[in-house]
Amino acid sequence: MLFPMVRFAVDPALKKGEGGNFVDVNLPLSEVTDKPKSVQFKVHKKDGWYSFDEVLTAWVLRDKGKILALSPVCKHLGCTVSWESNPQFPNTFFCPCHFGRYTKDGTNVPGTPPAKPLDHYETKEANGKLLIGPLLKT
Repeated sequence: MLFPMVRFAVDPALKKGEGGNFVDVNLPLSEVTDKPKSVQFKVHKKDGWYSFDEVLTAWVLRDKGKILALSPVCKHLGCTVSWESNPQFPNTFFCPCHFGRYTKDGTNVPGTPPAKPLDHYETKEANGKLLIGPLLKT
């Protein structure tokens, strides 16, 4: 009698997750420029017995010929950063919560609260479109 109850509780932890999937964000590569662009996309997730679609956001840009997809989550306290949202700090990602700043490539600006660069997503190109994959933590 005890084994079925233990199996019921532990089973979700034993199942393999769905890591490594890439999502077509419906953005042609020709629209990826050196100016960061906010892109929303859905990722299907399974967590234990629950299955759901999570809406995520990335700042997408081309930097030194490479496509970057940066997480908008500030590494200080988890607020949301925006590109050029404070006129006092042009050409930077700015976090309004505690005046955190990041350079265009996601590097934290010394002397501001964030101690680490922004996380970034894996990216791939397919059929002239951008695909975004798993988040790579810094």
